[in-house]
Amino acid sequence: MEWTEEGWLKIAGGGKLPALEAPAPALPVHPWPASPEKDDFDANKLGIEFQTLRIPADAGWLSLSERPGYLRLRGQESLASWNRQSLVARRLRHFRAEAETCLEFEPDNFNQGAGLVCYSDESDYFYLRVGYDEELGRHARVVTCKSGAYEELEGVVLNESESRCYLMAAFDHDRLQFRLSTDGSAWTDIGPALDAGQLSDDYEGKLGFAGTMIGLCVQDLSGTKKHADFDYFSYRSV
Repeated sequence: MEWTEEGWLKIAGGGKLPALEAPAPALPVHPWPASPEKDDFDANKLGIEFQTLRIPADAGWLSLSERPGYLRLRGQESLASWNRQSLVARRLRHFRAEAETCLEFEPDNFNQGAGLVCYSDESDYFYLRVGYDEELGRHARVVTCKSGAYEELEGVVLNESESRCYLMAAFDHDRLQFRLSTDGSAWTDIGPALDAGQLSDDYEGKLGFAGTMIGLCVQDLSGTKKHADFDYFSYRSV
């Protein structure tokens, strides 16, 4: 585009369609510093990379001060909700990447869950969830939702003496693999390799706009707002 002497904005070179090639403006190079790979949640507000879903980050469900150095989320509605979800997420930016967090969460019943979610929208997501049921007790399992079809895969029992667990989502182009660790160094695959293409904007003609998001979330369908504490969140290209 260019300005005319009369002060009108018009397409450079005239005509009704923009040119496929145009000279670049003579501006100095201004590279932006790379974002840190790891956020230890030591600041008093969320980093600029993070977004919440539809509702603002307020003290009713999110806190960085109740337990300094941790992101505390209080459980609200399910991942299928269009209203009040306790979800903090950032965008997937690379074909090959790893996202990791450390979670402390002690669910009381099957209505409560927390963990690491790879999210497109309410109908399409993959979720590595720490939860509770009468058969397994406290456990971790992969939950999938494909075009609204919800499925819970086989769970892995978590040691009651270990309050912390480490969760990872590893992307390799169209492949997503969740991993679990009790010490943050020795990782074990949990669940099958998943089709990461399901999280793309044009999956099944969806024409979405948000892109693939990776987030931390908590649910409490019993209404008690059970909280989970996240020690850090890291994201790195590999």
